[in-house]
Amino acid sequence: MPATPAYLERRPAIDRWLRLRCTAHAAPGQPPGLGYHVRCWGTPALATPERPPLVLMHGWMDVAASFQFLVDALHALEGDSRYIVAADWRGFGLSDTPPGDSYWFPDYLADLDSLLDQVLAECPGLTQLDLLGHSMGGNVVMTYAGLRPGRIRRLVNLEGFGLPRTRPQDAPRRLLQWLDELKAPAELRSYDSAQAVAQRLMKNNPLLPADKAAWLATHWAQPDASGRWQILGDPAHKRVNPVMYQVEEVLAAWRLIQAPVLWVEGDQTDVAKWWGQRYTRDEFETRLAVVPHVRKALLSPCGHMLHHDQPEALAALLLEHLGPLA
Repeated sequence: MPATPAYLERRPAIDRWLRLRCTAHAAPGQPPGLGYHVRCWGTPALATPERPPLVLMHGWMDVAASFQFLVDALHALEGDSRYIVAADWRGFGLSDTPPGDSYWFPDYLADLDSLLDQVLAECPGLTQLDLLGHSMGGNVVMTYAGLRPGRIRRLVNLEGFGLPRTRPQDAPRRLLQWLDELKAPAELRSYDSAQAVAQRLMKNNPLLPADKAAWLATHWAQPDASGRWQILGDPAHKRVNPVMYQVEEVLAAWRLIQAPVLWVEGDQTDVAKWWGQRYTRDEFETRLAVVPHVRKALLSPCGHMLHHDQPEALAALLLEHLGPLA
């Protein structure tokens, strides 16, 4: 069966590598900080107070390139007039994998803070930007927007639901699970071809067209020396997080968000498939209600990967949200 021709980019990205958190201790012979890969569409010269940089942060087991279809949809509506930046989180895509064997949200927040420092430093006179996060990235940007409320002009959360509430009595079991998982190497499945990677992507998301899957496959994975295609994600992400999810702490940050928030979800997303009754849709609605200014939108037909399933509809929602306040 011949491979499907890959999707053609309409607004190609420029790859850049930044050093974040350079005051952190570096091992002898190693550069300071953490190397972050970012994809940029346009240049800082495009940024204005009315149209500041738009920063896009991906979800778990994803990469910055995942936003290409959304960027192209924005291009079809407004041309090349917006400066857009998307980053690979630590341990994903082409960004560095840090030393250690676990990941926690405070590091994501610190990485994002350092990234936005550099984005704004390249845009003299600007103190705010627009920020979008998907899934895990949506969880991070929501907390961040409460911590640095004056820095975010508009905020977009694509199905960043957060996590089930944890209880203090759950801590010993969680920590013991983490200790046990550390004793065995974490692994991710490899594939024999880019086409096999594309098929995996379409199995995960039946709404993903074959041409987009073929394009994503070469950004989501790369061949190793033996020719096997390896997913660009640190297998350590699969380990349980030893840090408990404290809902009250998260909501304390959400209450401080000043930016208008656009919440977008797909009509085919079913949170019960992820968490059962541990975290219900009603509980999420109660959490979201603490955010001062929220507009909700539903895309159809659409699953969790909204920027893949409905990039044109999502782009239209974004432009409406990113416009000036009435």
